[in-house]
Amino acid sequence: MRVLLDTNVVLDVLLARQPFAGASAEVFGLAEHARIEGLLCATTITTIDYLLTQTMPRLDAHQTLRRLLQLFEIAPVNRAVLEEALKSKLTDFEDAVLDQAGRLAGAEVVVTRNQKDFRHASLKVLAPDELLASFPK
Repeated sequence: MRVLLDTNVVLDVLLARQPFAGASAEVFGLAEHARIEGLLCATTITTIDYLLTQTMPRLDAHQTLRRLLQLFEIAPVNRAVLEEALKSKLTDFEDAVLDQAGRLAGAEVVVTRNQKDFRHASLKVLAPDELLASFPK
């Protein structure tokens, strides 16, 4: 299963945001153990770089990005993604870009804590704990 992780799920893990970090880290574990094909949107990487470099040295932030790039494939953002996002029923453009990047990269599911923002997404939308419930322990 190809799964696109929303930026908030990645930040939950990287910033150990409670009470969300546990389930989000388990989703990372599914990718690490090849139980899912994990994808991140290219815009997620740039957003994370910006946020991390506000709180830690650039070298540490870039090391974190390298680890993410080892674990996840990247859903590119190109003209087709942006044009489809502009046509999307999602009201938040950033979410529409993420949804369309995932769709064009072959993702089946978006994992996010902001499910209401993805109400009209083209992909199936699950919270981290909902995705985890579909995998036997």
